[in-house]
Amino acid sequence: MDTEIINQMPIGANGLPYHIPIHPNLVHLTLGLFIIAITFDIAGVFFTLEKPIFKFLSIRVNRANFFDVGWYNIVASAIITFFTVAAGFYEIMLAKPQPDIKSAWGLGAMETMLWHGVGGVLLLAFIVGMAVWRGFQRFKFCKDKTLQVQLSYLLVGLVIMFVMYLHGTLGAHMAGEFGIHNTADNLLQSGQDPNTLLK
Repeated sequence: MDTEIINQMPIGANGLPYHIPIHPNLVHLTLGLFIIAITFDIAGVFFTLEKPIFKFLSIRVNRANFFDVGWYNIVASAIITFFTVAAGFYEIMLAKPQPDIKSAWGLGAMETMLWHGVGGVLLLAFIVGMAVWRGFQRFKFCKDKTLQVQLSYLLVGLVIMFVMYLHGTLGAHMAGEFGIHNTADNLLQSGQDPNTLLK
């Protein structure tokens, strides 16, 4: 987007042309869908251990249901992550961080934004790769097997969850420590009452 057009937009207290940042909300959708996908696939793999619990609770479920949830959630996560990354890059272009502050990890604002941006693209590639891998398992490699996923897939999924944690911490530093697109923080720094927005 042209810098001149961006400069002409009415910018709110959070530094964006809208009241609520889009990227953090989409991030939570990406995270939730991915975590649910891997968790349900793990539950499907270890179904025989959990079966007595479901029977005791009178919950009728079969292994294929867990794998269905895992499949549809990983696909949804891959799709929504394109929008998450796009919104992140749009909002990062409008960021005006304070240059003299260091994060808890010892990074400046620009370094944090750079690592967060690069990490977002890498996570997008990982999640799409996981969705493709999961599709091959569902429709080709494990099509006629009881287990629809390979243990290596689950292990990689857990590693990606840890990377998401690190990446999310960088995002939290951007909002919490540098005040990037943080409406309440920016209003307080300008001497205004954030509660007036709620009235």
